[in-house]
Amino acid sequence: MRSPGLAALELRRFGRGTLPRAALVALLVLPLLYGALYLWSFWDPYGRLDRIPVALVNDDKGATADGARITAGDDIAEGLRDSNTFDWREVSADEARRGVEDGTYYLSLTMPADFSRRIASSSGDSPETGALRVRTNDANNYIVGQISRTVFGEVRRAASTKTSRTFLDKIFVSFSGIHGETVKAAEGADRLNGGIGKAEQGSEDLSDGLTDAQKGSGRLSKGLKDLHKGAGDLEDGSGKVAEGTRKLAGKVNAVDAELGPFLKENEKAIGDTARAVADSAGRLRGDLDALEERAPAAAKDARAASGTMDDVHRARCEDPALPDPACPDLTKARDAVATAAAVAEDVGTLVTDHRAELKKLDGQLAGLEKQARALAVRAPHLSEDLDDAVTRINKLDTGAGKVAAGAKKLHKGLGTAATGARDLDKGVGALKTGADDLQGGLYKLVDGSGELAGGLHEGAGKIPDYDERDRDRRTEVMADPVRLVFSDAHKAPDYGTGFAPYFIPLSLWVGAMVAYMLISPMNRRALAAGAPAWRIALSGWLPVVAIGVLQTVALMSVLHWALGLQMARAAGTVGFLFLVTACFAAIVQWLNARFGAAGRILVLALLMLQLTSAGGTYPIQTSPPFFNALHPFLPMSYVVEALRRLITGGGLGPVWQACAVLAAFTAGALALTALSARRRQVWTLDRLHPELSL
Repeated sequence: MRSPGLAALELRRFGRGTLPRAALVALLVLPLLYGALYLWSFWDPYGRLDRIPVALVNDDKGATADGARITAGDDIAEGLRDSNTFDWREVSADEARRGVEDGTYYLSLTMPADFSRRIASSSGDSPETGALRVRTNDANNYIVGQISRTVFGEVRRAASTKTSRTFLDKIFVSFSGIHGETVKAAEGADRLNGGIGKAEQGSEDLSDGLTDAQKGSGRLSKGLKDLHKGAGDLEDGSGKVAEGTRKLAGKVNAVDAELGPFLKENEKAIGDTARAVADSAGRLRGDLDALEERAPAAAKDARAASGTMDDVHRARCEDPALPDPACPDLTKARDAVATAAAVAEDVGTLVTDHRAELKKLDGQLAGLEKQARALAVRAPHLSEDLDDAVTRINKLDTGAGKVAAGAKKLHKGLGTAATGARDLDKGVGALKTGADDLQGGLYKLVDGSGELAGGLHEGAGKIPDYDERDRDRRTEVMADPVRLVFSDAHKAPDYGTGFAPYFIPLSLWVGAMVAYMLISPMNRRALAAGAPAWRIALSGWLPVVAIGVLQTVALMSVLHWALGLQMARAAGTVGFLFLVTACFAAIVQWLNARFGAAGRILVLALLMLQLTSAGGTYPIQTSPPFFNALHPFLPMSYVVEALRRLITGGGLGPVWQACAVLAAFTAGALALTALSARRRQVWTLDRLHPELSL
């Protein structure tokens, strides 16, 4: 029967009974479970961040600046409560610290008592930076710490923008006063305009000319600066090229010193060897062609010879009336000829069935022959080719060195020119300043000088006069008026450590699942002998537990020594995983023992439910309600929480809770397996003729 017919027959087997039909439906739905459930659980975790409990500590006492009351902490707290980011819960500082430590809250945001005062200081004499304090705990969940950095970055930028606006408003108010006084000074200067005469015109012309000269010197200085920078880049690049060619020349010269004498002494031997290889490849190709042509004919001749020998044997040995004393020898000859015919038949079949492989081998031999003949032709010139390559590379090294030296000189020369251009620009600027001073002095005529001076002095008194240190401090505050301080208890150093508590139990579950594909969940001999049910359950459970212990040791060894996984409590982690593998083995054993072939499908389905409801990546609160409801009732949920505390640190409460839950699951599964064993000791018609077997 051909393959399509066999496939149709196998599929029709699933239509013989209710259980096979159900198994077929389960097989069809299983990929949907893996894809749909998994995607569903992670579909939109960021859209449910408002379910994550977060502590908000507002210790801000407020402040007063220029008669206005500032409550920055209350403003930020109100904005956070109105947002859809996290489930904000206002608590005290002590409660927030305890909650982050024991997992009640995933993180905390604290606004200190002097937060508003520090922000208000930006308008005073001693500006300070306000600090929001964020505390996370990777032992609770690794992803939340990463999300919080993005969310609180937005909070920080919003607070900084509001603070910067207040500070800049005060600056602009000061500038408004300056503008009014400057207008008065300009009006006084206008009344002096009629008396400046020719002196004013000449000073103005001089100032205009120096302005043009200053622009030209500035462009010259900038151009030479750019050229100097480009020459520096050229010097660095050419130096790297020269260094690379020097290293290459050293390596090539070393290879030439090592291989040059050998090639010169063995050129003829290399050529002879290459020709011998080419000749051998050609002869082997001819033998392959002969084998392909003669094998079928030889098989045919052998079959004919075997038939002839059979006829002779029948004629001389199978007639009892005429016994032939040569019959024993004829029998041996007939059998030998038949054997030879079978061998020839097998050879012919082998050649016929593997004709494509023989063609491929022939092509490979042709390529080998071609390459060997090309090497034989080139062999007398190998040492010459090597010498020529060494000479060219040495010339390249010498040229690269010269280019690097020239680039260095160019860079130095342009540096001197750029310095001169800067000095020229400064000199022209000084002249321009002098010309401006001259022009300004001409405006100071007797009638308007008092009014002009008074207005300018009054305006100057309203302009803030900061020294360099004060300006730097104020600039720093304006650029970053709100600081965000992160502290992370029990921080996971990387993603691998953060997600290890999720993937380690997954691998142990798969290990137990595969183990029971090879090991029977209940010992058949013990069942047939009528052994006690509890003994049958243990006899099927203990071997898989032993294998699981070895799997755990191998897994953790690779994770620690090969991948660098660091555990806060290494011995406790390994011991806890021994309990995990014992629990998983008991659950998988019971599903296989109770439901038979269908149990394997249930093991896979239970694995998917645990993966999607364990909260191994995002907090379980971000998953749909279906997975939140399953979370407390599946063992992997407790395993993930306990492993986080064992690997990254933190309180051991979840660890002891997980140990109790796993022990209960283990005892319950073993008891159910024993009950299944007791049932299996009674033979029924369904057991003699099962509807489904895998």
